[in-house]
Amino acid sequence: MATKVGIIGATGYNGLELIKILLRHGDARLAYLATRSTQRPLISSVHPSLLGLCNDRAEHIDLDKIAERSDVVFLGVPHTAAMEYVPGLLERNVKVIDLSADYRLKNAKTYQKWYNHEHTDEGNLARAVYGLPEIFADEIREADLVANPGCYPTAVILGAYPLIAEGLVEAAFIADAKSGVTGAGKKLTAATHFPEANESVLPYKVGAHQHSPEMVDVLSQTTGKEVKVEFVPHLVPMDRGIEATMYFTPAGGSDAQDVAATFQKHYAEEPFVRLRGSSFARTRDVSFTNFCDIAWTATDAHVIVSTSIDNLIKGAAGQAVENMNIMFGHERTEGLL
Repeated sequence: MATKVGIIGATGYNGLELIKILLRHGDARLAYLATRSTQRPLISSVHPSLLGLCNDRAEHIDLDKIAERSDVVFLGVPHTAAMEYVPGLLERNVKVIDLSADYRLKNAKTYQKWYNHEHTDEGNLARAVYGLPEIFADEIREADLVANPGCYPTAVILGAYPLIAEGLVEAAFIADAKSGVTGAGKKLTAATHFPEANESVLPYKVGAHQHSPEMVDVLSQTTGKEVKVEFVPHLVPMDRGIEATMYFTPAGGSDAQDVAATFQKHYAEEPFVRLRGSSFARTRDVSFTNFCDIAWTATDAHVIVSTSIDNLIKGAAGQAVENMNIMFGHERTEGLL
């Protein structure tokens, strides 16, 4: 029987990508598309690329109706908004995959510090499972609340975790990352206005980006080490994609062969990780896919790792569907290849 899917936030960028993936998913059916807007537009009028593919109208958010029709709900709403809906959905026995940051950090005070908003659903923080399948697949399988990772943390954690966990590198490193403009969401800002973003590269929130504690928390938890990350994000003039370059200090005599063996050990069986050795990827190589491409080299001073993902797919909607597939026993790649 097909999994019945609801989406709250169907009119945003993540909503569009979720709909496109789920329309080609053999084991899922779109059951409720909702918007926080007071309007009820046709989905195809908001997302013209869906004309003739999705004839649904965006509905108002009614948790009772959503629960009647849905087995799982994707929350594609802004940070601080998801916690308005999660408790009610869980009480109605609906599984939730939250694409915001509201359940990624286990400490409510840390959340308040970085998102400048009090967490109003502390009781479900411990219940949430971090949705990075390459590391947490067993926990995701049993979860009813999944915190879908941020796009930058997905790229950084996948590149850093095996090396730190195996002790090849020191636990303090630099992550220099570039993201396309869709990473800022659909709402226009001065920084994402075309004349400001085009033909320009902007470092922003240097040393103060809200994804930093997410990287530190997950890497420290999974490696058992006190991880420190100097994270420098950049906005670059492209629609989509993230490239993260990480600079590690070797712990001993780590060379490129050691790095290769470690990545093989952790990711050889992972369907969405492609190990490229010294062949560094372009973001174009992963656009519109759920792949994370990883490349590396070793110098006398550093181990350098590069990861490339599509911020809207592996960094958001694709990974969310990957999590749904695990939760409901579908093939992990269903709808994603």
